[in-house]
Amino acid sequence: MSIESTRTASGRVWLITGASSGFGRAIAEAALAAGDTVVAAARRPESLDDLVAAHPDRVNAVRLDVTDTARVSAVVAEVMLWYGRIDVLVNNAGRGLVGAAEETTDTELRDLMDLHFFGPAALTRAVLPHMRDQGAGAIVQMSSMGGRMSFAGVPAYSATKFALEGFTEALAQEVAPFGIKTMIVEPGAFRTAFSGSGTLQESAALPAYADIVGPVRKLQADLDGRQPGDPAKAAAAILAALDAEQTPLRLALGNDAADAITASLDAARAEFLAWEQVSRGTDFDDA
Repeated sequence: MSIESTRTASGRVWLITGASSGFGRAIAEAALAAGDTVVAAARRPESLDDLVAAHPDRVNAVRLDVTDTARVSAVVAEVMLWYGRIDVLVNNAGRGLVGAAEETTDTELRDLMDLHFFGPAALTRAVLPHMRDQGAGAIVQMSSMGGRMSFAGVPAYSATKFALEGFTEALAQEVAPFGIKTMIVEPGAFRTAFSGSGTLQESAALPAYADIVGPVRKLQADLDGRQPGDPAKAAAAILAALDAEQTPLRLALGNDAADAITASLDAARAEFLAWEQVSRGTDFDDA
């Protein structure tokens, strides 16, 4: 089933978190251009005043911190009250964290897991009864190429995205029989505020990791405003993938993501083949 089939006379209804900037804003604008209605959720909904003013009949800005699970349920109930349906949920709210595993505090890791995993999981659970009743819908999880593979300096960030991807891979099999699509989006470096000094968080540095994580910290600072990815093109790709008859479970975006993921898959396959005989030699002899 194409998500296009859920379109009503007034268009589809989207609930997008982290909609004030970056991917969230770009996806909201693309959905509006397609004639749809957007509930744009953000911690500071006043940052969406211009979008509301431009589309007063099709944008509703709501205050939402996705780590507030009580508010998550309330927002979903409000959307259903206003529009009677939710066709697409986009779990987009998030931020970066740079730091070696040893540098990352328990609080930093738990806070990021709340934002990138427990919040989206709560929203997903909240919309599913309504999508099952509709017999249609789509859930888009904004992950990262760092949710498919990882590298030094971002263990906490990747851990949260790995969790979201594992959750969603099983979810996809569970909800497909109800006509609900799921898609994991894995962008590389896109020109958003992700790497900005006011957005990207960094764990307190330990001298021992200066030569290992230091280059990652510098790269993020140097990339800010110079990332190769275009958020508008990413949003267009996401809408096209949702409208496809066969929506991919995972959609990598950007040449850097495509290159890194390909290299990671090739390396994983080579390692498995090198150790396959050992892997297959651990059953009981009579099995």
